Amino acid sequence: MQHLTFSNGDLIPSLGLGTWKSKPGEVEEAVYQSIKLGYRHIDCAAIYANEKEVGNAIKKAILEGIIERQDLFVTSKLWNNAHHPEHVLPALRKTLADLKLEYLDLYLIHWPVAQDPESQFPKKPGDFISLNEISLSDTWEGMEECHNTGLAKHIGVSNFNQSQIEQVNKNARIKIEMNQIELHPYLQQNDLVDFCLQNKILVTAYSPLGSMDRDEMMKKENEPILLESEVIKNIAEKRKMTPAQVLLRWAIARHTIVIPKSVNPKRLKENLEATNYELDQGDIKAISTLNKNYRFVDGSFWTIEGSPYSMEALWGE
Repeated sequence: MQHLTFSNGDLIPSLGLGTWKSKPGEVEEAVYQSIKLGYRHIDCAAIYANEKEVGNAIKKAILEGIIERQDLFVTSKLWNNAHHPEHVLPALRKTLADLKLEYLDLYLIHWPVAQDPESQFPKKPGDFISLNEISLSDTWEGMEECHNTGLAKHIGVSNFNQSQIEQVNKNARIKIEMNQIELHPYLQQNDLVDFCLQNKILVTAYSPLGSMDRDEMMKKENEPILLESEVIKNIAEKRKMTPAQVLLRWAIARHTIVIPKSVNPKRLKENLEATNYELDQGDIKAISTLNKNYRFVDGSFWTIEGSPYSMEALWGE
């Protein structure tokens, strides 16, 4: 398994298992089997509502002697309704209790969006809190407390644009260490990836395969299907890989971390085996032509009428 390195020398596996959209009753076995296969990086979040099952799987694997805790890299994320600085550490403690862990390897602010503590997912304007009321820097203070207590070894963000990162880092005692963003050949985000890497911020790619199994409310008509790209399929045939393996190997070649989700044992194995292949410069160049600036997760659900958030502010575009 390849790794990337944090500024302090800690390692993070370049390929991990995503757990977004993994259904209750399926995710526990998927995480357990993935660990048996050799996965050493599990990506979670409180809003996925499956961290208890993920924790059961990790505990089982440790009790059976398959792994030790220090061999596993576990990420989770702070949900939008816990952005007040005083709510961040309690939210982390709840995640740790659900995961049955004493610490996280990485804790991220899930979105640059704040919500009322009683709101799980916004349905009306009053469910939101403006960043003028609770700033990203305010929330980051809570994240720094999580790090200082030792409950989160590394801290970072998700879905942040360059301006938001600069805003937080300007006054931060601990700089952002990770930005998890949607990345795939149809949304390559080269400028943001380059900015992060130049500033010693690691990058994790979510929805690397096009996220076709996400909730219907998040889908648009006539969406492009990434796995059916002729360029990707031709490279896969040439390299004797699956299209998914090509996409994952491409992400790793960019010096980003990639977290495909699956509960299918065959796919879990195939995804992990993507690390055994190589793409050449011709392949990389061909894939570079596919960029459409197309977001499968476009954030429009944060911009309902009356919301203080806009697409332009979210993505800095």
